[in-house]
Amino acid sequence: MHIFYTNGASQTGASRATVLIVDDDKGNLSVLGSLLQPYYNVLAAPSGERALKIANGNPKPDLILLDVLMPGMNGYDVLACLRDHPGTHDIPVIFVTGLDSIEDEEKGLELGAVDYIAKPYRPRIVLARVHAQLELKHARDWLANQNTWLEAEVARRMRDILLTQDITINALAGLAETRDPDTGNHIRRTKEYVHILAKRLQAHPDFAEFLTDEIVELLAKSAPLHDIGKVGIPDHILLKPGKLTNEEWHIMQTHCLLGAQAIEHALREADCSIDFLDLAKQIAHFHHEKWDGSGYPDGLKIQAIPIPARLMALADVFDALISRRIYKEPIPIERARDIIIDGRGSHFDPSIVDAFLATFGDFVVIAQKYQDNEDAHE
Repeated sequence: MHIFYTNGASQTGASRATVLIVDDDKGNLSVLGSLLQPYYNVLAAPSGERALKIANGNPKPDLILLDVLMPGMNGYDVLACLRDHPGTHDIPVIFVTGLDSIEDEEKGLELGAVDYIAKPYRPRIVLARVHAQLELKHARDWLANQNTWLEAEVARRMRDILLTQDITINALAGLAETRDPDTGNHIRRTKEYVHILAKRLQAHPDFAEFLTDEIVELLAKSAPLHDIGKVGIPDHILLKPGKLTNEEWHIMQTHCLLGAQAIEHALREADCSIDFLDLAKQIAHFHHEKWDGSGYPDGLKIQAIPIPARLMALADVFDALISRRIYKEPIPIERARDIIIDGRGSHFDPSIVDAFLATFGDFVVIAQKYQDNEDAHE
């Protein structure tokens, strides 16, 4: 076997392309090698088996000139192997052969060769076709590299967007925490509760179309903003340890609209639809609506209540029941479960209550994992 290998720059000034020539006739290898060496790095193989080893080695050829009629593996067999291997699949192959009928040329092209050169060699034609195929490969490689770069850039920008979402949510939720000392772990727990319920309901026929994997994750992101409107409630009402008067209760109820309006303002400023804020607005506005229409602020009922708000309604009430507040003591988690069951079909969507019962063990785990500090030491 002869291997020709030269170094240096091509006529264009770029690094030289590598061409592998494959022929069982040493004379043909010598002729092609001498013709191509002034312009390219040249590798040579006297058999199909050797050609495959070189093609999978380093340096990998940019183009292969492949004889068809060889003992052992013929050119068609070699081409089939090249196309079957991921490492050599995209290397362009030009058949170089004494078979010069139209049928032979058509067969070679149908099998995946990019061109067909008949013997005897005509130097200018050989050089022109080799040059053309290497230019095409260079263009394909450049496009592939550009696509890889673009995909990486899109992924980076998506990470930036998701990070911005998280920062926005945490900042807004943190603002709510500064007004209401009870909200810290409540936010963490209700976020997890909503995620648990949404995942469970993905298989439910009434929820499957809406609760895609993307929406489920966005719901969990949006849930911490459910009480953002409480930043607009006066301290003497928000932090009152005793029962609220009717007038105070009416003011407290406005936190739903205040939250929804704040998020709506942010959406208008953005002048575009932002999915997690759209969901957050629904949650903030409607999470105190009840299945039977007796909730607030709009008295919506049954299917008119958006799914995100229905999920949040159960998560919010359950957590409020088991948590200490300035106006109440926590109740046992089993008692809270029974209250949720009692609200099935009146306060809560029956299907969501069923999902809650099916995942109650997960709720208990979350409640214990993120329990409030004063309760953790009791």
